[in-house]
Amino acid sequence: MQQMSPKEYNQYVSSLSPSSPSYKNVLFAFLIGGAICAIAQLIRTGWMAVGFDEETAGTLTSITVIFCGALLTGLSVFDDIAKVAGAGTLVPITGFSNAMVSPAMEYRSEGLVMGVAAKMFTIAGPVLVFGISASVIYGIILVILQQFG
Repeated sequence: MQQMSPKEYNQYVSSLSPSSPSYKNVLFAFLIGGAICAIAQLIRTGWMAVGFDEETAGTLTSITVIFCGALLTGLSVFDDIAKVAGAGTLVPITGFSNAMVSPAMEYRSEGLVMGVAAKMFTIAGPVLVFGISASVIYGIILVILQQFG
């Protein structure tokens, strides 16, 4: 059998791979991600309408949207939305709740502690570690710049 060069191999793989409907994917990600954000804004407006100040309404909105994302993941609805929306479901905070609940549901048969609790952070854990680490580094840089700048 004849050896292919890397360039020939890439051309071969490209010829066999189905083309991705990029424009359609971008449009659906934009529309559905935007709809999620618009719904969150309506929720925030609702919290403010019942008497909460802006900061508290923002916090309650985050909690509500995370809960809805987790609930939809638990009901297997979030995955159906994500199939159409693609990255549109990852950008808002709903992606975080999905990343927490999906592994927990997948490993629930292994028990509450070793399954759900231990596997819950398999996807979100690295994001949390690097996000928290980055915020600490940025905070230190900010303090240094404020002291000497």
